[in-house]
Amino acid sequence: MEAKLQDLEIRPSRSDDMASIERLYPAAFPEEDLLPLVRQLLTEDPGILSLVAEAGEATVGHILFTLCGISGSDAKAALLAPLAVAPEWQRKGIGSALIREGLSRLKRDGVARAYVLGDPAYYGRSGFSPETGVAPPYPLPEEYREAWQSLGLGSAPLPDHGTLGLPDVWMQPALWAP
Repeated sequence: MEAKLQDLEIRPSRSDDMASIERLYPAAFPEEDLLPLVRQLLTEDPGILSLVAEAGEATVGHILFTLCGISGSDAKAALLAPLAVAPEWQRKGIGSALIREGLSRLKRDGVARAYVLGDPAYYGRSGFSPETGVAPPYPLPEEYREAWQSLGLGSAPLPDHGTLGLPDVWMQPALWAP
């Protein structure tokens, strides 16, 4: 299958996308069980931006952003996680396209900064850089230090310190540990 970004449709997910989203994550992450987190985010939290990438009738990618806050600030923020692309569609720009579209929508909604805990080489291509001021909700091991990253989304004042405040679904220490 040859993916062409101009043939890709990125749109907000709908409830009838759940079955394809539930097939996507185990295929993309066979060593991790992200489905409980994805299900909770999609069914319990209204502060979510959920986008799917479709090529024809196939769902080939999915991304979630959780709206959140930062202690000591009234700036709007978001956490990018998780992001999955079907294995046969990886390395074709679909993940980057999902990130770009999500960040664009967040910026339009007045979100000042997006955060991610992930591979710096991958997320750095989308403009993310190591975050040293705003901490995640749980301490990270030293080897994850460079993986905690952020990206400013506009002209809104950006907090330079604090802790990311997330909904209960994210308040599980295991989600932040190796």
